[in-house]
Amino acid sequence: MAAPDHLFNLRNHFYLGAYQAAINNSNLPNLSPDDAIERDSIVYRSYIALGSYQLVVSEIDSSAPTPLQAVKLLALYLSDPSSKESTIASLHEWLSDPAIGNNPTLRLIAGIIFMHEQDYNEALKHTNAGGTMELHALNVQIFLKMHRSDYAERQLRVMQQTDEDHTLTQLANAWLNLAVGGSKIQEAYLIFQDFSEKYSMTSLILNGRAVCCMHMGNFDEAETLLLEALNKDAKDPETLANLVVCSLHLGKPTSRFLSQLKLSHPDHLLVKRISAAEENFDRAVQSVV
Repeated sequence: MAAPDHLFNLRNHFYLGAYQAAINNSNLPNLSPDDAIERDSIVYRSYIALGSYQLVVSEIDSSAPTPLQAVKLLALYLSDPSSKESTIASLHEWLSDPAIGNNPTLRLIAGIIFMHEQDYNEALKHTNAGGTMELHALNVQIFLKMHRSDYAERQLRVMQQTDEDHTLTQLANAWLNLAVGGSKIQEAYLIFQDFSEKYSMTSLILNGRAVCCMHMGNFDEAETLLLEALNKDAKDPETLANLVVCSLHLGKPTSRFLSQLKLSHPDHLLVKRISAAEENFDRAVQSVV
């Protein structure tokens, strides 16, 4: 009989965006040394997701095991844009070290950082071999960013063969369905609906349902879901970005949501696209004048 998975609930909290719940429910007894390291990795990644970068940097010291050092590197990367180059240099150095370079958490963090850098080929160098459900799920995200839904579907099939009911398999299925569009949108909606019935509601689940609603033209329902998500986290970048798009379709003002997004997440893709459009418009006006 398989041993009980002591980290099952903790992982699910993290995967579905219930970061504070993951932190609050992390005091688990009788963990093996490997499980204790994974538990700590999930807790520190939850703190990173909540923006508490300095806590992670200060608590993980140089004697910590490789997975925790990798998580610390992610916190450093996200907390200080001016030190990105040195952080990425350290990452390359660790990845080339035969003793630790193949560590799954280190490869996962490498994939996350290079995906942030939009260097998808470099990300795939370290994630494509898979080995964990998180690595496969990250591969799905990377391939979708590259507009290669065919490769994303192959990764999803591997995940389904490993564990069709796994939360990450279901999430990856929803992401792929959203990318493919058409009749698949309804399937994605049902996955997020199922999550909302099984687990506590999070911004991630609410945004997933809202994006499906927008694809299906149900902007009023999407707005209701997004405002609920905003109540849970007023600074969540995806909620704010989706509210901008939803409000445009409803003919409602977007300036407040867009201002919040610009202030809290100036590097967000939507902010960059709008800024580029404004610059192009200004140039066009000047050329006419």
